[in-house]
Amino acid sequence: MNFANKKNISRHLSKNNQNVDENLRSYAFSAVEKLFTDISTTSEGLTNIEAENRQNEHGKNVITVGNKDTALHRLREAVINPFNVILIIIAAITYFTDVIIAARPDYLTVIIIFSLVLLSSLVAFVQTQRSNAAAESLSKMISNKADVWRNNKLVEIPTEDVVQGDIIRLSAGNMLPADVRFLTTKDTFIAQAALTGESNPVEKFSQIPNESNQSLTDLQNIGFMGSNVVSGSATALVLSTGNNTYFGSMAKSLSGDRAKSSFERGVDSISKLLVRMMLVLVPVVFLINTVAKGDWVTSLFFSISIAVGLTPEMLPVIMTSTLAKGAVSMAKHKVIVRTLGAIQTFGEMDILCTDKTGTLTEDKIVLEKYMNVNGMDDTRILRHAYLNSYFQTGLKNLIDLAVINRAELSGLKPILDNYTCVDEIPFDFSRRRMSVVLVDQNGKRQLMTKGAVEEMIAISSFVEINGQVLPMDQEAKCSAMATYEKHNADGLRMIAVAQKNEVPDSGTYGVADEQDMVLIGFIGFLDPPKKSAQAAIAALSEHGVRTVVLTGDSEGVAVKVCGKVGVKTSPLLVGSDIDNLDVSALLDPIKKCDLFVKL
Repeated sequence: MNFANKKNISRHLSKNNQNVDENLRSYAFSAVEKLFTDISTTSEGLTNIEAENRQNEHGKNVITVGNKDTALHRLREAVINPFNVILIIIAAITYFTDVIIAARPDYLTVIIIFSLVLLSSLVAFVQTQRSNAAAESLSKMISNKADVWRNNKLVEIPTEDVVQGDIIRLSAGNMLPADVRFLTTKDTFIAQAALTGESNPVEKFSQIPNESNQSLTDLQNIGFMGSNVVSGSATALVLSTGNNTYFGSMAKSLSGDRAKSSFERGVDSISKLLVRMMLVLVPVVFLINTVAKGDWVTSLFFSISIAVGLTPEMLPVIMTSTLAKGAVSMAKHKVIVRTLGAIQTFGEMDILCTDKTGTLTEDKIVLEKYMNVNGMDDTRILRHAYLNSYFQTGLKNLIDLAVINRAELSGLKPILDNYTCVDEIPFDFSRRRMSVVLVDQNGKRQLMTKGAVEEMIAISSFVEINGQVLPMDQEAKCSAMATYEKHNADGLRMIAVAQKNEVPDSGTYGVADEQDMVLIGFIGFLDPPKKSAQAAIAALSEHGVRTVVLTGDSEGVAVKVCGKVGVKTSPLLVGSDIDNLDVSALLDPIKKCDLFVKL
């Protein structure tokens, strides 16, 4: 791995992203009225004519950087390679030498050489065409659309037709079609794993952020092309599209000429060796024969035949057909090989660097543990969380769905018949919790609450330990926090569960009722490893391939997942530590470290 080159790419990326970063930050901290003025739009969106004019001026909302994968480009790549060039030059020299000197061109030799060039090129081109067609058929299966306000009406349009100034409506499952500023949000969670590597969705708000020194992807009122809504709903103003988005600027920075693979370097090396041998041997043989025999014409023919003999004419055909056979074998395992040379590069791999989220993991949240304050498994905690998640009437997020799925797998669904929901206190991001008020068949009224640990402890005056309700003193609080921190460090996303019995029948309930709660335990969530990940990493290890995980996720989560799939978790490097190391200081730890977190 060339870290000096990697550092240069990083600087180039930073420079290209600077303007995009500055623009988005400016938009994030602008008042909505000023934003509408700057972008020349209104809260009702654009008219069709305005949208058409903007699209004519700025182009469609697509990433076009580095799009060179045309049939003509693939044909040129198949024909123009070092071996073919050498063969074509030799064929040309042979033909013109025969015409000029012997006045009888040797068509047979020329035809054979060009046939070999044509055959190897044809095999490579046909294989890449088939691979490209398969890849394009997969791409056509994906059709993204966006709900946009046009002419004061909400219409559905292809994402490529979205322009700056559009007002869009977002709901669970929608892909963000561009970089946007959120105007309204309701329980809005966005998955930004494609940009940051975080497995958990992030909360988004419409308010202007309080801190100005946050990283760009942490800005709470900005959404990015390439991310998607996992729960909630929102309306947003389109700030930039296509190559002008944050995602587009990354693509632009990374779309330069790629480094040659070892296969290409090997072909170049052999080709250069052949050329050097010809440049040395052909003149030497020609001079020696001319001096010895005095016949320069015969000597020239003989020296040319030496050049032809030095060239392995069949090598391009053998090389291309072998790689094509490898691509066909890979296709049987549902792997598309778009560049034949990648087969050899893939085969010589000794280090595999991989992401975590969605690669080693399922990219979905599951309820991993339910425990009391002491950290012991307790089905009662799952039951209370289940009742809370099931009876809320708002849009259920991934956490609620994970609770419901786990509870129903544990056979708790029949308990729903014992309860009736009389009211709820919806979730909001200032309280970071939600509550439901339930009445059982005996008329017992309970308030059940779940939410972020710190906020839940703040409203709990009591804690349940070993079946006893005790005051939430400093010792009990420290014990509860110790349980939370222990499992959080193990990679679990922790949520606290509390209850309050004998709630008065007041008809309606509010935030003021979420007081003097009894903290009863915690539920912990995890993005689980894929079932195939451990076997795949073990197989790689058996074949001499070391697996290195590069993730933007937190240390606890990454260690938990990697430990389960068989990746060495000690030592590990954190992104902030890497930033403080120069290239020479980084060379030693990367030889031993298989886990890089918070990159």
